[in-house]
Amino acid sequence: MLKRSLIVIAALVVVLIGIIAMQPSEFRVARTTTIAAPAPVVFAQVNDFHKWEAWNPWGKIDPAMKASHEGPPAGVGAAYAWAGNSQVGEGRMTVTESRPNELVRIRLDFLKPMSGTSTAEFTLRPEGDQTAVVWSMTGHNNFLAKAFCLFVNMDKMIGDQFEKGLAQMKVAAEAAART
Repeated sequence: MLKRSLIVIAALVVVLIGIIAMQPSEFRVARTTTIAAPAPVVFAQVNDFHKWEAWNPWGKIDPAMKASHEGPPAGVGAAYAWAGNSQVGEGRMTVTESRPNELVRIRLDFLKPMSGTSTAEFTLRPEGDQTAVVWSMTGHNNFLAKAFCLFVNMDKMIGDQFEKGLAQMKVAAEAAART
């Protein structure tokens, strides 16, 4: 009886490992909004980490989060590090590409709760006196991340925060455009 139980458990573990291994190796989360402000105003919001305080959704989750800035004030090389509660974790962002009024690409290095590296992008497209903004994040799922994604909908979890951030960015950029 014990031997049979162990065989069944081993078979279930092998099946679970197979299911996890077959999960996608890459992920992408993206959300879009249109902001009633010209592209240079919106670009300034994402290219300068100092301006993120007005709209960064994770900063709202943990108001006691510790943050620091390094490098130039904006553009390539600008860096932002954070350490917060279990919901925001700890990590560092560095601007790796900055094309005025078009694109800001950021390397995200997560330290806690799980280590990993992802890429975030803000793509801007002028539409008359408005700007369409796409906030996306892409990365690689290792085995643990694949297992985690079996139980947590990452698109919804991250996407919901992107939607909140874009809504607050819209408020900040539209206010800046009026002044």
